[in-house]
Amino acid sequence: MKFILGKKIEMSQVFKEDGTVVPVTLIQTGECGVVQVKTKAKDGYEAIKIGFESLPERKIKKTGTPFRYLKEFEGDVNAYKAGDKILANVFTPGDIIKVSGVSKGKGFQGGVKRWGFSGKLSATHGNKHEHRTLGSTGCSIPARVIKGRKMPGRTGSDRISVKNLEVVKVDMKNNIIALKGAVPGRRGTLLEIRG
Repeated sequence: MKFILGKKIEMSQVFKEDGTVVPVTLIQTGECGVVQVKTKAKDGYEAIKIGFESLPERKIKKTGTPFRYLKEFEGDVNAYKAGDKILANVFTPGDIIKVSGVSKGKGFQGGVKRWGFSGKLSATHGNKHEHRTLGSTGCSIPARVIKGRKMPGRTGSDRISVKNLEVVKVDMKNNIIALKGAVPGRRGTLLEIRG
């Protein structure tokens, strides 16, 4: 299993040799270090803990680890040992991968934006300030709002995973991976990339 951590830079486009345009998301990966290898005998499960983005010396003393982010990936523990480095070239163009991250937070939103409701009433015939309202929420029996009813509330900031993304290009000089399509989050969002 292949994996790495990275940060979303922005969306761009890449031109193929035949002239077709491919929309891509650029991800800055950098150098990830293997911090710990967890085994079934010692920890009860097998995983590899890796760190991303080096901290300055003054912060290392405070936290005790040289990395800003630490994440665990379950996989073949025999392939890595503590101290190994994982670089962008772990993936090659054409690989199909899965990307996980936290989506953009949109705050408190109404039912139209949050759930895609059409709005309660028409735009004409005496309708005033009711275009994007929720409408009736309860029912006569059992005379209450049923649990799980789609209503206004906090939207976004959820953990999202996008599967079947294709690696279009790997820039080893700048440690950038270009993925076909969109990934969750705003610019600077930490992403987990699995092969």
